[in-house]
Amino acid sequence: MKTEQIKHLGKDLMTRFPGKFTTNFDENKRLVDEVTRGTTTRVRNKVAGYITRTNALAQAGSDDDSDLEESEIAE
Repeated sequence: MKTEQIKHLGKDLMTRFPGKFTTNFDENKRLVDEVTRGTTTRVRNKVAGYITRTNALAQAGSDDDSDLEESEIAE
């Protein structure tokens, strides 16, 4: 499976099941296995890794934004 297809499947799962996935790879791996029957272990792991990385980056981005807001308030 191509990287583009992995990303598409990951984005599709995140939109279909919002709030279900976290930044924990093992939990995401189990959830991807539950919602996508018939995928190989390799595809499951790649999709779970993509979802984990995307959520971690989104969480880090929101943490950075809140730091900026706090510093703006302090001034």
